[in-house]
Amino acid sequence: MSKATRTQSTRRFVAFVILAHTLVACNRNNPAQKEAESSQLAHDMIGAWVHVGRPGDVREIPAEGGRFKFRTGKHWTLVRADPTGLVTEQFGGTYTLNGNEYVETQQYADSHWIQDNGKSFKFTVKVESDTMTQVGVGNPYTEVWKRAK
Repeated sequence: MSKATRTQSTRRFVAFVILAHTLVACNRNNPAQKEAESSQLAHDMIGAWVHVGRPGDVREIPAEGGRFKFRTGKHWTLVRADPTGLVTEQFGGTYTLNGNEYVETQQYADSHWIQDNGKSFKFTVKVESDTMTQVGVGNPYTEVWKRAK
């Protein structure tokens, strides 16, 4: 990949991250989101997160690239970029939260994840300071995330 292509990919990725942060900020002030923000956990989950591993195997936030999850009060999206800024994964949908039971329903995806559209995945979730842990219930997706800064 040429340097110009990497630069263009990085700029597109940065623009996407800025757009996602803007959407998150706008949705925090949306009255329709008040129900989703009724608990402290629901409020704490909103924002941008960087994947850092699994329980017992937590790494540092990557210096470049990474896997990012963005949440509003009702929607989520996940984006992975390689160190050059090229987006290599993207999928998302809606979610519900009942106590600490978190259920994601995938509604859109890139070609790698398209087969999961329409499927729901259940987790237990907790947020402690700037760390969120999702433990898959009936699925293998147990992950640790750090709040993006």
